[in-house]
Amino acid sequence: MWNTITITGVGLIGASIGRAIRQRGLARRVLGIGRSPKSLRTALDKGAIDDVVPDEEAYGEADLIILCVPVDHIATLARTAALYAPDGCLITDAGSTKGDIVRQLSTLPLREGVTFIGSHPIAGSEKKGPEYLNGDLFEGRVTVVTPTLDTPDAPLLRLEAFWRSLGSQVVRMGPEEHDEALALTSHLPHLAASALARLLPIDYQPLTGTGFRDTTRVAAGDPEIWTAIFQANRAAVDAALGRLIESLGEFRQGLRAGNGTQLNSLLAQAKKVRDDLGS
Repeated sequence: MWNTITITGVGLIGASIGRAIRQRGLARRVLGIGRSPKSLRTALDKGAIDDVVPDEEAYGEADLIILCVPVDHIATLARTAALYAPDGCLITDAGSTKGDIVRQLSTLPLREGVTFIGSHPIAGSEKKGPEYLNGDLFEGRVTVVTPTLDTPDAPLLRLEAFWRSLGSQVVRMGPEEHDEALALTSHLPHLAASALARLLPIDYQPLTGTGFRDTTRVAAGDPEIWTAIFQANRAAVDAALGRLIESLGEFRQGLRAGNGTQLNSLLAQAKKVRDDLGS
């Protein structure tokens, strides 16, 4: 049981976290902070948060602060929250990159008595906004926590217990390892889907079936959020993109040579990996 949890950013992820906390009775009070009065009202109406109070008060009462904002704002907001947070407060986030945030916070650390540990719940949708919240969004999903060598054990164990209480399977990784992995499993797929979607001429849109639509679904995500992710993790995304270009080159080679054996082998390798992932 937490006393007060403050969520900054009540979009899909933030509102879903709040709803999950309240459904499970994990905190006496859940407070919301955000730039959009409309989103805060929706989150309040849908039971994601208990109240909306001024930022200083929301941070000042919290023993857990969760930053659900674009990755390029997390380090700055963590410093702001730490100015008002009480001693012993734990600050985490839900961002898709970690290395850049850790580097920023190591350059200008938070005040003593407040701990930041990165989190990344691998759940969500191309949709955004609290109207799409789901209190069971994290059930059975992986949440990565990214401690550093300086992270104390007690708040780390408490943070991992928090995500488990939301139904997540918790995986512990270093920030840089996390970013390399997510570049391949999340960031590159979004980039590839976007590249494919922008090739489609308007005249061909009626000819798209479920294959094209499923393959490009994530390209409907918020461009500003994904621009920040690509910039924050550009080295790892660039490396993953290089691997994709090499793989596409193998397919092109098979096509140009009319080599059915090569194409079949490449497709069979891909099928096995996809089948192993399950439905």
